[in-house]
Amino acid sequence: MSLKRDILIRTSLVYLGVLLIGLLIFGKALHLQLFEKEEWAREESSTVRHTVIEPNRGNIYSSDGRLLAVSVPFYEIYMDFRSEAFTRAIFDAGVDELSKSLSKLFQDDHWTSYKRRLVRAHEDGNRYYLVKRNVTYTQLQKVKQFPIYKLGRYKGGVRYVQINRRRRPYENLAARTVGYTMTEDYKSVVGLEGAYDNELKGVEGYRLMRKIRGDIWMPINDANEIEPEDGQDVVTTIDVDLQDVAESALSNQLSKHGADHGTVVLMEVQTGKVRAIANLSRDEDGSYIEDYNYAIGESTEPGSTFKLASMIALLEDGHVHPGDIVDIGNGETSYYGHKVVDSQHGSLGKITVQRAFEVSSNVGITKLVYENYKGKPEQFINRLYEMGLNQKLGVEIKGEGKPDIKYPDSESWSGISLPWMSYGYEVRMTPLQILALYNAVANNGKKVKPIFVEEIRFHGKVIKKGKSEVLNMHICSRETLENIKKMLEGVVDSGTASNLANSHYKIAGKTGTAQLSLSKEGYSKLYQASFVGYFPADEPKYSCIVVVNAPSKQIYYGNVVAGPIFRAITDRIYARDYELHKDQGLLTEQSLQAPYSKSGNGEDLASAFDYLKLPLQQQGDESLWVSTKSTPEGVISSSRVVASQLVPNVVDMGLKDAVYLLESRGLKVHADGRGTVRGQSQAAGSIIRKGTVVKLNMSINEG
Repeated sequence: MSLKRDILIRTSLVYLGVLLIGLLIFGKALHLQLFEKEEWAREESSTVRHTVIEPNRGNIYSSDGRLLAVSVPFYEIYMDFRSEAFTRAIFDAGVDELSKSLSKLFQDDHWTSYKRRLVRAHEDGNRYYLVKRNVTYTQLQKVKQFPIYKLGRYKGGVRYVQINRRRRPYENLAARTVGYTMTEDYKSVVGLEGAYDNELKGVEGYRLMRKIRGDIWMPINDANEIEPEDGQDVVTTIDVDLQDVAESALSNQLSKHGADHGTVVLMEVQTGKVRAIANLSRDEDGSYIEDYNYAIGESTEPGSTFKLASMIALLEDGHVHPGDIVDIGNGETSYYGHKVVDSQHGSLGKITVQRAFEVSSNVGITKLVYENYKGKPEQFINRLYEMGLNQKLGVEIKGEGKPDIKYPDSESWSGISLPWMSYGYEVRMTPLQILALYNAVANNGKKVKPIFVEEIRFHGKVIKKGKSEVLNMHICSRETLENIKKMLEGVVDSGTASNLANSHYKIAGKTGTAQLSLSKEGYSKLYQASFVGYFPADEPKYSCIVVVNAPSKQIYYGNVVAGPIFRAITDRIYARDYELHKDQGLLTEQSLQAPYSKSGNGEDLASAFDYLKLPLQQQGDESLWVSTKSTPEGVISSSRVVASQLVPNVVDMGLKDAVYLLESRGLKVHADGRGTVRGQSQAAGSIIRKGTVVKLNMSINEG
């Protein structure tokens, strides 16, 4: 009985002990849940976290497939010396050869220095030792075959981290329009980079990371929890060749006249596609750089180019006809004590309305507007509003300047407002807004919004096309349109822009010269010179505006300062566009004199030019592959970026060089003719897929 009782007591004590332990565990768990939950959660979050995996940002291309902006991958090499499969024997057997391979590839240190650092990191048991930063893709492929590293992550303890950096192969070409990032994390972007940031940036992925020590984190798994999605590619309307001509011509004129800044915009008449847009301003060292988009963002008083709007209003309201007479006397008049003078000295007396426009008579235009609208200025302003001149164009690039065309009930309206507005003062517009008006005249009265993007692509597939948007179907009647076109042609044929006339094609346009306003201080002695128009005048294909701000060498008239830039661009278009001169079979004098070369192998090009005794200027570092451009002084060659892992750009190359370059990358080639490559089916800058057929469109089609 005693034994039985003893067993019962012992069993009870065991059960009681288990119960007490259970209660203690439960109590501790309850305490943790109620009182220490947040503290432990913080502890866990400090050692384990989700890290964002940045997607590959989309590329930006020119209209013919040339890369304007691309994210180039660079890599960092790390080693985990505590990886379980990475044994001491593996390290000792391979460290010498690994050190020699690293030294030979990067050529930044002796191999013994590499070995010393690796041995020290191994002895310290470093879990995340940085071996090398800024490793290119080509270098990485070699690194992966090095001793130890070729064993992979676990046995070789190696890890590669990709970091993308934005590059512009054409550097400053259309830089402000293409855009760039103001910060490394893309939180501040301008131009098309900013306008299409949502499309370009892609979708972030996520990876679970564990803290090793200090601020060093290691991925817990090889695979990402959520894979990133690459960004979409943006194909712009920019034509690299025309952009280059625009920038070169603008830079030359700015330097020649010591101007502060200037802008050029070239646009297709029917579509509104902007083919070139250059913005240059003088830097502290006297050079010209692109740091602000004046074409889109700068609203100024346009001066005489605004006379087009005034003349349209006068013609539409039936107040004048081109053959009517206006007396401009000796070229001087006044309103409420404020003088208006013509640039031409001496008396022109009585001239036709058409002639007043052609010679850009300030007196003639202000007289016509003031005498016909002085009792009803709102009628004049309403006409301007009907043309949409008081509205922004709504272009996709941020920062468009707001036009300022005040109404008669404005507090700032005065007795001189009407005549002053008639010839481009007391109004403010951007160059692009002025161009849109002239483009509407060229487009038979239809005003279209300027566009900068042809299409959006994702992995080569078009997912969205840029569409022309009509802002105003008819800015005026057909009769007014015909009269105004003749006036614009007359400006070039026998007016203020007669220096732009040539025997090959007709230009229509208007010169502008405006004093620069100092706000409350009045007007300065500095001027803004401009020319805006379209060509060919009989069947317009392109419109263009040139604005040069503050030329400082006593020459400031639009025909002399801005006109030559316009002419340089139209000459280039005429020379390369066979449709514009197919009936004549002639190119411009300039293009006949200038040597020409295809892009291609730099050494072959240099040898050929040396043999022919032709001028060849090398810009930048020497390179195996070069791009070329023709100038009156000779051919200029510049380095062409050819990344080994990306489809190369072979546009403008000869067929031999193009085939060699593509086939050396493992691609197959099909050409539809001979001559110069004009287009390629696989977008330059896209990832190479071995065996893919690249179709080349040639300048001479044999099919």
